[in-house]
Amino acid sequence: MLGWYKESSRKVTAQHVQWMSDYGIDYVLYDWYWDNTYGVTRTHAINSFMALPQDKVEFMVMWANHTNTPASLDQFDEIVAYWVKNYFSHRNYKKVDGKPAVFIFSPERLASDARRFGYSTSMLLERANHASEKAGFGGIYFIGGINPSKGHSPKDLENSGYNALSAYNYQDLSSGEIKNTSLSMNYKELTVGYQQKWDWVLNNSDIPYFIPVTSGWDKRPWGGSTIPDHDNSFSTPQQFSEQLQSAKKYVADNPQKTLGNIVICCWNEYGEGSVIEPSKKFGTEYLQLINKILRENN
Repeated sequence: MLGWYKESSRKVTAQHVQWMSDYGIDYVLYDWYWDNTYGVTRTHAINSFMALPQDKVEFMVMWANHTNTPASLDQFDEIVAYWVKNYFSHRNYKKVDGKPAVFIFSPERLASDARRFGYSTSMLLERANHASEKAGFGGIYFIGGINPSKGHSPKDLENSGYNALSAYNYQDLSSGEIKNTSLSMNYKELTVGYQQKWDWVLNNSDIPYFIPVTSGWDKRPWGGSTIPDHDNSFSTPQQFSEQLQSAKKYVADNPQKTLGNIVICCWNEYGEGSVIEPSKKFGTEYLQLINKILRENN
């Protein structure tokens, strides 16, 4: 709806925040990258958000840790120090249980990278917690992305030091017990895959699970998926509303296990067809449905 825009534009970010606030979105997770050569990178959008004088919407870092980082213990410490110094003290940084929250995109990558320099995930997260405590923030509330098709176990992630679980997105039909890695061929199949994973995580985890939902998948703008029909997994607003209604019921039935959280993918992931930002095609329909479904009492 806004046309082409720069994510570093405060005017654009202000409009995004206004929409989020108007339609009931409480916080936003920003993809956050660390490059082995240049350090922190691609922060133009989060910097624009932080510069706004607003208290309507909170934010959280989602470390997109699929860039071969950390490459060393010193680098990990540098990454954590950056979060502590630049984000945790911001008035709008999201806290859970009184601690600043950090979402780890890929727990399996973090575990693999840690092993390369003789550490485990639990050792790294404990180290990060200590750095945050030393700075006066009481530790870090770590949320780990979980996916059965990646060989994840809720218990393993809990034992590794994660405080809660969630996911950026899901694409296959695996349910935990059944390792069906077949990709969805339409949005209905994608929703079935999501619900199977919700059941599996909630039934096998003792720590909270922030229920992930998606507006769909269509990677054609980025050249397409390896299986082209998988890119038919995009939604209409009405189809999305049905998945959101289902997620709301899971939250209502599991208030302690979900802490009342639903995480939506995505605001503006145009390259993968996951978009709820107002568009010329659908206007504000996605946001209207989010507002109606999540704010109504029944």
